This record gives sequence, structure tokens and C-alpha cells, in this order.
Amino acid sequence: MLEMYNTDIETNKTTKVKEYKKGNWINLVAPSEEEIKEVCENVKIQDDFIRYALDFEEKARIDLEEDDQTTLFVIDVPIREKEDENIVYSTMPIGIILVRDDYFITVSIRRNDIIQSFTKDNMKNVITYKKSRFLLQILYTNSSYYLNLLKKINKETEIAESDLKNSMRNKELLKLLSLEKSLVYFTTSLKSNESVMEKTMRGKIIKLYEEDEDLLEDAIIENRQSIEMAKIYSDILNGTMDAYASIISNNLNRVMKVLTSITIVLSVPTMIASYWGMNVPVPLQHNPFGFLIIIGISILISIVVTWWLNKQNMLK
Repeated sequence: MLEMYNTDIETNKTTKVKEYKKGNWINLVAPSEEEIKEVCENVKIQDDFIRYALDFEEKARIDLEEDDQTTLFVIDVPIREKEDENIVYSTMPIGIILVRDDYFITVSIRRNDIIQSFTKDNMKNVITYKKSRFLLQILYTNSSYYLNLLKKINKETEIAESDLKNSMRNKELLKLLSLEKSLVYFTTSLKSNESVMEKTMRGKIIKLYEEDEDLLEDAIIENRQSIEMAKIYSDILNGTMDAYASIISNNLNRVMKVLTSITIVLSVPTMIASYWGMNVPVPLQHNPFGFLIIIGISILISIVVTWWLNKQNMLK
């Protein structure tokens, strides 16, 4: 998908356009080969800059091409995907390309909430010709969105823990494992994004005005807060998983202990019946009440064994 937007300098109103002109924001989402070729020919850049962001394994970084006066920012953004009945949290790269002082290009593998947030509400906060400001707005929105999703992950963790207290099912354990993986993805991506923002602040990659520096500092603060929250939630979740692993192991040991005790109790009448079932002379074989006496002895011994096992806490 290829969309282009432009902000009128006089009215500051952003609208969708079809022609290539200075100040355009070009938004590419899962672009086709024809769309990539069209953009590269019209804005005079190498297609590598676009293809980098289409690699799902691409890490957050900054790539500067001085000859073409083109700067590529790759950042990781959080995404939510539905897998079976569960919501899975992960991250994916998006590319932001600043082409000279002419074009602002965003490249995404698929639709995502970060870029879509700027195309809603009549694009009141988007001024396409202020490229540095637009870049920092994306960075700040991305950091804030991480915070929101981290709160949702924490809420889902609490729900899964509550369900586990009532029933030790694999479903809840797998849910916690999925959330733990999501936190790992988030932490790794947030640290990579922090490096990009720190380099932008320190390395004078783009021209920053005073108000831009304030926005970048806010984005860095939000990102650091997200890193801390992700680390805290991850530590809590790791502790929870370890605790439930111990509980499950303890419950299994308790079940095995009870089953072993029941087996011992049942083996008493079985053993007595085996002795009196032998084809050899045995006591009470001619007694008319022999069967009842043997049953009584078996019950009595079983009761004694049960009492002793219960005293040893083997039936609890």
C-alpha cells in the first residue's frame, strides 16, 4: 500500500495527495515491487533503504548516506496478534527515511497502531514538512504505546495468576509463558530504541530545535520508564512461574504419597487373601466362620495401617 500526505504551509492542513512534491509524507505498508520502484525513482533514493525496514529481523539502528543526504531510522514498534484464542504481544521494525529536505518516508511490514495513529482524527498533529518534529512525534508515540501495552500485559498476568489459583491447567501456564516471552521481546526492542534515541540526541543526526530537544527528551524518559516496567514485570513473572513450578511439583509429590499409602492399605487384605487362597492346609479352613474371621482380621489390620499412615501424615 502506498499513500502520500502533504501539509499546506499556509493553512497547516494535512491532506492525502497523489503527486510527488517537496514536503510529502510517503507511507508504505507492505509495499509491492512496483510501489518500491515508483518511490525510489521519484524521490531518488536506493531501494535498499526501503528493503531494510521490510526485514522482520532488522534491529533498531541509524544509517546515514551522506552522498544522497538520506538518513534511515529503524525502530522497533510493539504489535498485538491474535493466536488461537489468545492475544500475543511482539515487536516489528519500521523504517523512517528522511530524504534530504524533501520527503519523509515511513515503511512498515504490516499495518501497525503507531503509524495509523497519525492518520486518524484528520491528522491534526501531523505537519509533513517539519520532518524532525514528525520523527520525534513517532518516537514519543511509540514509547508511550509500549507503556500502555505493558500495563495490559501486567493485567493479563494478574488474571492468569488468579485462574491458576483455582485450577492448575496448562492453558494458564502457557499464557504466562507467552507473556514472559513478550516481555523479553519488549525489553530487547526498548533497549535498541533507546540507543537510537540517545544517538539522535548526542550525534546531531538531524537538526533539532529547542522544542524538538524537549520532545526527544520526553521520548527517552518514556522509553526508559518502559524498560524499567518491562524489567519489573519480567522479574515478577519469572518469580511467579518458579513459584507455580514448585507448587505443581509439590502437589504431584503429595498425590504420589497418597496413592502410595492407599496401595499399602489395599495390599493388606490382598496379601491375607493370597495366603488363605493357597492349595495347602491353613488355619481356620474347617471353621464354619473362618471366612468372616479372616475378613474381620483383614479389616482390622487395614484400619491399624491406615491409622499409622495418617499419623505419619502420609494421607494428607
